[in-house]
Amino acid sequence: MRNPYDVLGVSRSASEADIKKAFRKLAKTYHPDSNKDDPKAKDKFAEANSAYEILGDATKRAQFDRGEIDAEGKPRFQGFEGFGGGGRGGAGAEGFSGFGGGNPFGGRRSRSGFGADPGEDFFSQIFENAFRQGGEAPRQARGRPRQQKGEDVEATLTVTLEEIAAEAKKRVRLPTGRDVDVVIPKGVADGQVIRLRGLGQGAPGIDPGDALLTIAFAPHERFTVEGSDLRLRLPVEIEEAILGGAVRVPTLTGSVEMKIPPLTNSGRTFRLRGKGLPTKTGHGDLFVTTEIRLPEVVDEDLMDYARRRLSAKAK
Repeated sequence: MRNPYDVLGVSRSASEADIKKAFRKLAKTYHPDSNKDDPKAKDKFAEANSAYEILGDATKRAQFDRGEIDAEGKPRFQGFEGFGGGGRGGAGAEGFSGFGGGNPFGGRRSRSGFGADPGEDFFSQIFENAFRQGGEAPRQARGRPRQQKGEDVEATLTVTLEEIAAEAKKRVRLPTGRDVDVVIPKGVADGQVIRLRGLGQGAPGIDPGDALLTIAFAPHERFTVEGSDLRLRLPVEIEEAILGGAVRVPTLTGSVEMKIPPLTNSGRTFRLRGKGLPTKTGHGDLFVTTEIRLPEVVDEDLMDYARRRLSAKAK
């Protein structure tokens, strides 16, 4: 797989928000549901999701930047066991078993490191430079054939906004016939694909593939989603709009009270911080836009007030 930074088209100094924005753009562009006639879109969509699995997770991103994991999220080989005295007899020790003590030059380490034997120091530098210049040398040094892997399977998990807010556990049936419980992760995005490793197709002597689970947000009757933020249009009585005061606002976790000032116009937007969807570091916000609601029954006092206002403006 390509470098995840190149896949998402961001620099190594990109912020978490920039990474998420780049992923959502690619996910929207290459989502299989929107590109049924383009066979390459599926691969690009899966590649974007794999890249986001690494860069969208602060821990994995730091591990990748340090070279501890590769572009597929697999640990990189860190060195050979068995070099120097006291080795555990790993692959490296066996490879040089004729030289004595695990040291190909027969020497021993001093307490300060490699200073006791310049040959050992030189040999270690060779391997260290090889590992530093590319991740393929360790794989070749292992000399082990790559285990054959079964096919990946795909499934869709539809979740409500309330379930996302509660970080609920959902059960989904995979194409293999297996039922699995999935905890909705923080910061999940609509259309994001979650990789469930080892839950794909398998066979005797073959490692099972993975299950690719696409998250789909169910439409909501009240809220619209904008990233981790939510938007809501709130009807308010004309008396409340004129006089101001406290109004009840529905959220994903229950109603809360919000104060509006006197003479609040229809279309004015208020922010309720932390009442949006959960993110990896907190919560988004809820933006509430007021809609003044007129009485369904004719109110003569209100009608007289409106007539006096019009009459005064005419003068």
